[in-house]
Parts: sequence; structure tokens; C-alpha cells
Amino acid sequence: MMIEALSELRGVVMRAGSRWTESGLPRVAMVRAEACSDQVYEPMLHLVLQGAKSLSIGDRILKFEEASYFVVPVDVPATGGIEAEGPNRPYLAVSLTLDPAAIAAMMTEMGMADTASPPTGFSVSRATPELIDAWLRMMRLIDRPQEAAILAPMIEREILFRILTGPQGDKLREIASVDSRLSQIRPAIGWIRDNYAEPIRSEALADMTNMSVAAFYRHFKAVTSMAPIQYQKRLRLLEARRMLLFELREAGSIAHIVGYESASQFSREYARMFGLPPRRDAARYKVPGALDATASNDRVALEPNGLKRRVAEALS
Repeated sequence: MMIEALSELRGVVMRAGSRWTESGLPRVAMVRAEACSDQVYEPMLHLVLQGAKSLSIGDRILKFEEASYFVVPVDVPATGGIEAEGPNRPYLAVSLTLDPAAIAAMMTEMGMADTASPPTGFSVSRATPELIDAWLRMMRLIDRPQEAAILAPMIEREILFRILTGPQGDKLREIASVDSRLSQIRPAIGWIRDNYAEPIRSEALADMTNMSVAAFYRHFKAVTSMAPIQYQKRLRLLEARRMLLFELREAGSIAHIVGYESASQFSREYARMFGLPPRRDAARYKVPGALDATASNDRVALEPNGLKRRVAEALS
């Protein structure tokens, strides 16, 4: 039964674009891709339907295979890649942007206390037949807009219920709990995200979270799998790559815009993250006409005043 449900789900998601495509259902998106972009994820549930995906988050590398899912409890920059099964079997996935208020309301109905365990980092879980079935019923509603208005919120609640009662329920409780470490750290994460080109001042960030500097650094890494400076560096380099590939700017100018004082340091850190120095990396992807098409259709996330889209895609 689960095999048939997955097959039908894949058929629906095959209509998606090569970037995250809005489904027309609240908070639900889908993707069909041959190659994976580096991204800034916001709180979301991500279910892989076909192919495999690897993600590097901080010092952790996670591997996701079909019918597996992961929960992202906080905005986090990640790099990685996907493995398609062939030209006719691309990578397929669906996502649900997580609403803390909806999760908190469900926790109240279930009698769950508004408390969260210490952050446990990112992990991968196998989807149950019940979760796959709920997702299938959700995605069928794409072609039934009149039914979707009534049924989509009900099925979203079921999906959240399945996650809350599963191995990654602690991630949802972190998101919804006002007393969780994630909630305390969230203002600092937001400041770094929106001001990634500015120098980090540890004391000011710690003050935002009402923690000592030592406690702030410890809990920031527990939540994001990165130290604050590492988190900022990834944001800077993702935006630098976006600008390098899709805008008519030189590497030295980009280095300054994203906050680097030294062009040589920028080049070294860029190569460490993406495998090649900036100019050589850009040369692999730039083709005639690509700039105009990308600029008009796919403006991406990290603008000077902050995160603008649900998923920040630095590379198609």
C-alpha cells in the first residue's frame, strides 16, 4: 500500500519545477530537480519521495533517501547535493512550512506541556505509511481547490500529529515552546540573518537572548549545529555565490558587499566551501543568456536587508 501511495505522490510532484514550486495549498511546496542548490532553510518539514539528498549543516553531513523526512526547526544555511535515479527519475520532494502557532495549538489539544527538551540537532527519520498516506491526500487536493479550502487544514493537522508523535516530535516542540532554547536563540539568529555583512559582537547577541556569552555560544551551536561566526560565514558565502553567478559583479566587489575586508580571505573561504575559487566556480555555470533569464525569473533570498524568500537558492 505504501509503495502505491509513494508512486502516486511522485506522479503529482513530477509537475513541479526545478526550483521549489508553490502547490497552491497553504505552506506546501514541491520540487523536481536534477541538481541541488545550496539553500537557507526556514522552519519546515521536508519529505523525500524519490532519489537521495545529502546536506552539510555545520560539522554534520546528513543523508536522506526516499520515504525519509527531516524537520528544520530554525533558519539554517546548508550546502549539499542530490542524487537522481536517472533522466526520467529526478529527485522529488515536498515540504511544509511550519507554523509555530498551529503546532502550539495542537500540543494544547493533545495535553502536551509547553516545554521542550534540550536541542538534539538535525536528524533523518523513516516516513511511516500513515504519514505517506496523509501527504498523498494533501497533494491530491492540488486539483480540487474547492475541497482544499476545507480539507487542507485538517490534513496539515494530521501531518503535524504524525510528526509530533514520531521520532522528531521534539523538533516541533522546540519550535512551539516559548521557553525552549530555540525561542531564546531565535532573535540572535534573526539578527545575523538580516545583518550578515556586519561584524558579529558576541556581547550584543548574548544580550538579545538574555544569556551569558558562554551560554549563548553553547546553545546557539546546539540549535544550529554551528557557531555564530560559522553561521554568518555560510550566509555570506551563499549570497556571494548568488551574486557571482547571477549579477555582473567582480569577485573583489562581492567580497566587500558581503562583509569581507580581505579579498584573499574571501577567495580561500569560498573555495573551502564550494570546491573552487570564485572565478573558476562561476565559469562552470555561466552560459550565454543565463544571466537575464535567472535575474528575471529567480531572484533569490539574501538581499542586503535580509531574507526575502522561503528558501534561499544560490545555485540552480
